[in-house]
Amino acid sequence: MRSDNAKKGLERAANRSLLKALGLTESEMDKPFIAVVNSKNEIVPGHMHLDKIGEAVKAGIRNAGGVPFEFQTIGVCDGIAMGHEGMKYSLPSRELIQDTIEVMVRAHQFDGMVLIPSCDKVVPGHLMAAGELDIPAIVVTGGPMQPGFADDTDLDLISMFEFVGAAKNGEISEEKLKMMENNACPGCGSCSGMFTANTMACMTEALGLSLPGCATSPAVDASKIRVAKASGERIVEMVKEGLTPRKIVTQNSFENAVMTDMAIGGSSNTALHLPAVANAFGICLTLDDFDRLSKNTPHIVSLRPAGSWFMTDFDRAGGIYSILERLGDRVLKNEKTVTGKTVGENLKNHVLVNPKFNQKVIQTVDNPVHKEGGIAILKGNLAPDGSVVKQAAVSDKMMVHTGPARVYDSEEDAMSAIMEGIVKAGDVVVIRYEGPRGGPGMREMLSPTAAIAGLGLIESVALVTDGRFSGGTRGPCIGHVSPEASEGGPIGLVEDGDMIEIDIPNRKLNVLVDDKVLEERKKSFKPVEKPVDGYLKKYRRTVRSANHGAIVE
Repeated sequence: MRSDNAKKGLERAANRSLLKALGLTESEMDKPFIAVVNSKNEIVPGHMHLDKIGEAVKAGIRNAGGVPFEFQTIGVCDGIAMGHEGMKYSLPSRELIQDTIEVMVRAHQFDGMVLIPSCDKVVPGHLMAAGELDIPAIVVTGGPMQPGFADDTDLDLISMFEFVGAAKNGEISEEKLKMMENNACPGCGSCSGMFTANTMACMTEALGLSLPGCATSPAVDASKIRVAKASGERIVEMVKEGLTPRKIVTQNSFENAVMTDMAIGGSSNTALHLPAVANAFGICLTLDDFDRLSKNTPHIVSLRPAGSWFMTDFDRAGGIYSILERLGDRVLKNEKTVTGKTVGENLKNHVLVNPKFNQKVIQTVDNPVHKEGGIAILKGNLAPDGSVVKQAAVSDKMMVHTGPARVYDSEEDAMSAIMEGIVKAGDVVVIRYEGPRGGPGMREMLSPTAAIAGLGLIESVALVTDGRFSGGTRGPCIGHVSPEASEGGPIGLVEDGDMIEIDIPNRKLNVLVDDKVLEERKKSFKPVEKPVDGYLKKYRRTVRSANHGAIVE
């Protein structure tokens, strides 16, 4: 066992004395040492209950004859950080999380680890650490929040962001806004739709790194505790078997995950996180892979924000393995999972447990919500290296749109213009210098997109940015434009009034300006560099473009 490096032999007597200071017994010295990597904290609703999940994991480890050691990682709540400077730290936290796990695990020579993440950057940070460290690992994601309810309406966090625009427009009163605010988010868990946190939990299960049913099991449900306990028991067996993440996750595993992503209409942020996770596993996953699989994978469940169903509905309908079952022969069934069995073997067990599936929530491939997957990759002279749109959340009326650009060099400037009524129907809002380097930190643009929706402009105004969007964003919102403005990308050359062409079915994003004019503009172009200090200064120097997953090198 790896832990023997820190606890065995005469020369490790001093090391053992420190372990005994923790209360360890002689018999425990002969057992596997398992890291319980928990992102529990008291500021993120998706994390506030993870201490209970951690206790269940530790109970499972002890049941199976292992010794658990728990430590915490950081985590940013994107909803609380939204719309201000705090959001610049969300994406950069991903690599910090990965690095802190690596430091703790390698320094203390653990034999295996159970990862307990929740929320947007935390799940991919944990997955990246699993790929990098390649010791036996299993992931227990924290589970979705229950939907809120008020005024005979199911609610979630995105409802609140959109109600801000509605209140500004005079469509609802401030009293009603307050009532909704008090009831939208009823308790612990990751926000209740198919936003980034829940999408990444689904990707984890589809990759084979969580036990079946883990991704969709609600935060408050007893099933989450049972999954946690079973995962603690299973990690001890994985250590004995030598089953590590790189023996589980292959190129085909990522194909399964991307197909699942397309079928569930997941967050556009997967186009950042899955390539970054793949890179940590030594695998190359590109935007072209996303688009290829999207064209051949139907979108079969319409969850919030694109549809009306919540994660609790999805869980009751069978969750991820029901999606894999519906996709049939598209799924690569020989890939191994943390169960020790293949995807195909897990599916056989799933069918036995769930002989009937809720077709009202999860539709069939013959009768899909959309014939193509949830994400499309657009290219053109405005995004030579690609851009990302959640096409499943775009109205048919805006799948093709051409309109004049209204250009802003920050999210704040764009938000002010939207709320002041400067942005009109037909416009294309362009927000630049919000990419990985330009922001820095590649902020999510949920505030302006939700304001556009709340003002009733979702079927007449598009938004294009080198930043990114929340998994809760809906409408014709195109992000991850690469190269970004701070790298000299064409989005930096766009001027007010330029006509922007968006053609999602044909995967086009262009500024309709003559090439010679763009060349002239480029001669005098000097990127804006926003002042920055501390960690973001280091991040700006080392982060790569969005089309490479915004990985740090």
